[in-house]
Amino acid sequence: MPKLLVKPNGTHGRVTHVTPESAGWTYVGFDLHRMKPGEIVAAETGSREVCLVFLTGKGSATADGESFGVLGERMSVFEGQPHALYVPSNSNWSVTAETELELAVCSAPGGGDHKPKAIPPGTHPQIVRGKGSNVRHVTNIMPEDDGSAHSLLVVEVITPEGHTSSYPPHKHDRDDLPNESLLEETYYHRLNPPQGFAFQRVYTDDRSLDEAMAVEDGDVTLVPRGYHPCATCHGYDLYYLNVMAGPKRVWKFHNAEEHAWLLAR
Repeated sequence: MPKLLVKPNGTHGRVTHVTPESAGWTYVGFDLHRMKPGEIVAAETGSREVCLVFLTGKGSATADGESFGVLGERMSVFEGQPHALYVPSNSNWSVTAETELELAVCSAPGGGDHKPKAIPPGTHPQIVRGKGSNVRHVTNIMPEDDGSAHSLLVVEVITPEGHTSSYPPHKHDRDDLPNESLLEETYYHRLNPPQGFAFQRVYTDDRSLDEAMAVEDGDVTLVPRGYHPCATCHGYDLYYLNVMAGPKRVWKFHNAEEHAWLLAR
């Protein structure tokens, strides 16, 4: 099993590169580009589909020869909602940075008759999930009910200081619909202020997988299976971008039975 904590490689260019091969799984890929004004990132999707998330900064984007103009407006992932661009399989795309730009490239197997599509802020409203010290703020970018992709699910979450998230612990590692879906998942973490840290545990019922990680600004964690709760520390807010994909584009999770009582509080 590959290590579940992926550290960024440098501060410029493609600093994170997760593929199904490097992760030891089947579906999810994740790249993170940190670009200077005027720099260009371009690729062909091949058999995969991608969601380009303009995390911070602005860039002009094209997909399959169609211009989508300048996307992006926030300068911090903790301020407002993102711009994104969906690009289907057997397509090409390019992004030219207009400012310093942090661009996430989320990928999964493609298929179907989908078209390139801009996803502006406000497409899906931010929602509050949880109660008390389990409150977090969720913005769906590509949820399961939007019908705009073959397998990609993309969402971002902000967890305030001292709170838990992806909690009570839940998992989605069995292809057993309607009870549970099989979805691989990556977490791209950011901290505010950036010198902070948070914690994430990935574990299974039988503890054949049980890894606890201190996550820092820019880290990616891999969730091949099992439960995967996070916890923030006093003074530091946590942001994460989730990418999920599996054999079916459905998010059905199973709560850890010993912790399910927390849902009634």
